[in-house]
Amino acid sequence: MDSDGTRDVRGTHPNPVPRPAVPREAAAVPPRPPVPPGAPPRPDGSAFLAWLRTPRPEAAPGVWRLGHRPRPEREPELIPARQLLSGALIAFLVGWLVWSLLWNGYLGGWWVLPLELFTPDSWRQSNDAVGNAVVWYGYYTLIALAIMLVVGRLGRWGEVWRRWGPPAWRPAEPATAPPPAPEQDPAEWPELRRAGAHEAAERLAADARAGLMRDVDLARIDRAWQGVRSGTHSLAAFTGTVLRQGAAACPHPSGERDLPARHARHDLLTGQVRLGTAADDPRNPYHYRGAGLALGPDLLGTSLLAVGPAGSGKTGSLVRPLAESLCLHALAGRAAVVAVGAAGAGLGPDASYDVVVRVGHPDSVHDLDLYGGTTDPDEAAAILAEALVGDLTDPHPGSDSRRSTTVLAQLLGPFRAVHGRFPSVPELRQLLDGTTGPLAALRKALTDSGQDSLLRELDARERQMAHPGDVGAVLADRIALLDRPAFADFFDTSGQSRPFSLKALDHPVRVRIDLPQRGHADASRILARLVLAQFTAGVTVREDRSLFACLLLDDASGVVTPEAVRGIQRLRSVNAGVVLTLRTLDDAPRPLRGPLLGATGCRMALSGLTPWDGQDFAEVWGKEWTETRDVTDRQIIAETPAGKAVHMLRRVITGQAPTARAVTVRQVERERWSASELAHGVPPGHAVLSLTTVRGEHAPPVLVDLRG
Repeated sequence: MDSDGTRDVRGTHPNPVPRPAVPREAAAVPPRPPVPPGAPPRPDGSAFLAWLRTPRPEAAPGVWRLGHRPRPEREPELIPARQLLSGALIAFLVGWLVWSLLWNGYLGGWWVLPLELFTPDSWRQSNDAVGNAVVWYGYYTLIALAIMLVVGRLGRWGEVWRRWGPPAWRPAEPATAPPPAPEQDPAEWPELRRAGAHEAAERLAADARAGLMRDVDLARIDRAWQGVRSGTHSLAAFTGTVLRQGAAACPHPSGERDLPARHARHDLLTGQVRLGTAADDPRNPYHYRGAGLALGPDLLGTSLLAVGPAGSGKTGSLVRPLAESLCLHALAGRAAVVAVGAAGAGLGPDASYDVVVRVGHPDSVHDLDLYGGTTDPDEAAAILAEALVGDLTDPHPGSDSRRSTTVLAQLLGPFRAVHGRFPSVPELRQLLDGTTGPLAALRKALTDSGQDSLLRELDARERQMAHPGDVGAVLADRIALLDRPAFADFFDTSGQSRPFSLKALDHPVRVRIDLPQRGHADASRILARLVLAQFTAGVTVREDRSLFACLLLDDASGVVTPEAVRGIQRLRSVNAGVVLTLRTLDDAPRPLRGPLLGATGCRMALSGLTPWDGQDFAEVWGKEWTETRDVTDRQIIAETPAGKAVHMLRRVITGQAPTARAVTVRQVERERWSASELAHGVPPGHAVLSLTTVRGEHAPPVLVDLRG
């Protein structure tokens, strides 16, 4: 027995095998493992390189381009199976009949004349039986093959083989693209090499091969390189940063390089997020059927309106994937996103955002700026008036809230001139109510400072308060909805909190605003209008419009106003867009439904739509020319006794009277999707989606399976 407790059996074995002597130190220390126990293997970058080299052909708007296989514009004519098989069988019988007639001499011997003319007599009449058989039967085989070729073309044997033969038994193999040339390989960063940044390209290519690069890193560095090409950044600074940090160069201000989790499929090379699959439905264009449907900034730049009842998938199938995609774009330095929804709506975890504003929640780190970060009283008054009473203005497209804006400007201007800030919610409520103390104090301060012009504004406000139809009372009632104990710590204007302003959309920021819809539904609608008004006002004055800005409103009920529609119409030209969801179009005033559908380039009708909502979508999607076939069966009346006997026999056999079928083909104009089809023909989990790009390309309404 050895010292380590093992038995030494070498001496008892009949044929002991000699072993080399091993030092005790070497035997006691095992070899060091390449990775710690339980650790995953180190990535080699093969998955990232395969994704990067996957072809992305140009496709119609909304088609998922990653690995897409283009289809023809028109559907090929598909012959019915019975007709195809019967035609193939009849062609075979015809070929057999022709060959039998030739072989048995019923058609004469002319068909062997070419053999007699073009071959020597010694080949055909020699004493060599084998040679004669080879010549004659070779010619017979050639004639038989020619007959089979002709009847095979007539009977479409090739299509029968492709549809039911061995090619149809094997599963379709994915097409593998040939490896790109080194000067065209995106993994080798050819643009950097052509610009002379060879060292930076080598460092990035090495990180990609080593598995240190992600899709967000690729998009972020490509964004920084676009800044070098435009002259915003210098080539030397870019190269130096890449050589020092590699794939982690040019980081987002948060330092994050990815989201904590992804629930949708993203392709940052094209900027798309996949929503579902176009259904294989005859109402869909043929080149869309079976293709993935995706959205990107080129489509969201025209804004999107989705309408569907509760539970139809607006949040989980549309808003959540879009918020996730835009957050990835923000990490890549391409976009700024503001997602607005009810608390707990499921717009993503807190770790996916840079700023999370929980209005009415005591643990909220950030506050919401009531005045949008502006210092201009007139601009602040216009934004606040839209938020407070925008839904009370005349809903016709030409209406506005100028009276309310004037009332607020008459108070905000003097207050800011005296205090150097805008009033808080309780102070503004007192001013709108006409409380004597605050107005007298404000008047005294203006008089002491000699600001006569602002004093005249205050005098005009006091005169208007005495009139019975003063708008100030309505504004006071609306601002009172925000002057609640739950919002006591919010909308601070003293500078003691951390208010978020939508003026920050000049930077790639990720923002989520949770509205207190439970118990404060009216206040939530005011805040939603406030965010939309601040967004449309802020993005139009940005200096850097290369950054795509998008606002996601999970529930836009009560948000659609004439000013909001006008603001949405201006977003396309400033590289911005909004995504609005509604349970029904009844949540928008009737005169604004048409302008709203016209202002948004992308429109989605989810399953469960009402017929009257479907009528509005049917009108905006218009009509198209289609081919219809009218089939008419006309009874045949026999006039001769033989004909009557044949008709009687046919009726006994088939049970139907003999008829003649007449087919009429016409071109008619019909609705792309009727109101009845939208209300009753969209399956659960599906939606009908039409798209428009910022370049003006259109995609017709497509039935999409949001679960695929």
